[in-house]
Amino acid sequence: MARPRAKRRAEAAPRIDPGAARARAFWSGTLTFGLVSIPVYLYPANRRGGVSLRMLAPDGTPLARRYYSPETGEEVPFESLVRGYEIGEDGKHVLVEDEELAALAPEKSREIDLRRFVPADSIRPLYFERAYFWTPAGDSNKAYRLLARVMERTGRAGIATFVMRAKEYLIAIFAEGGILRAETLRFAGEVRTPEQIGLPEKPEVDRHTVRRFEKAIEELGAEALDPEELEDAYGKRLERLIAAKRKRGEGVVEAGEGAGAGEDADEPVDLMNVLKWSLKSAEKRR
Repeated sequence: MARPRAKRRAEAAPRIDPGAARARAFWSGTLTFGLVSIPVYLYPANRRGGVSLRMLAPDGTPLARRYYSPETGEEVPFESLVRGYEIGEDGKHVLVEDEELAALAPEKSREIDLRRFVPADSIRPLYFERAYFWTPAGDSNKAYRLLARVMERTGRAGIATFVMRAKEYLIAIFAEGGILRAETLRFAGEVRTPEQIGLPEKPEVDRHTVRRFEKAIEELGAEALDPEELEDAYGKRLERLIAAKRKRGEGVVEAGEGAGAGEDADEPVDLMNVLKWSLKSAEKRR
């Protein structure tokens, strides 16, 4: 007796953790190699944790961040900003126009170009930058699972490139437990070598000293890393402190007039204006 069609579709759907299902895919594309095309969604594997603290004025107003001239102290409007590449140590820059950057930008594409497969353990973690999960999109679950299974069985990782937000990324794709994970990779020029750090030559060490180090490592050995060791102890203490102060009503301030909490917090702080504001406040108090 044939199974109901709805049931077959349910069994074919990928098993995703309920907590992860609440996350939203922020990019989608097609993983391609040879004659194979697998539509996929991209999810961040990392999330911002801990407690985020903002810089506030004494009256509780969140401080805005602005670009300003260190010579004149005047704010520079965003539309007046230009980009430049510093050359030498004499403060000279080569200006680069927006049109020139646009001409160099990679062509927009939804294709993940899987270029080659390499042994997974041949990629040094030093090159890893940020982790993502790929999940199957549309009717690609079968092909997705097959690719993950073969990659995991053969111990291979895929090296691919894709374009996201006008930037081309180099990634390594790993298979673990039937799931494909992508790690964006740093380019060779972004990684230092031991020779560039200036390590001294290896010294000669006697056998007794070697054994002493081996014994110390054995005493602290474990079969695997305990996830509890990855907990942010400081962040937890900070969360408890904030919760306790909030409960007591201690140090709770209401934002005054000025910058709102939704303003961009990634811009440089206008320290000149903050300093002027602080001096004026001090004069008023006196």
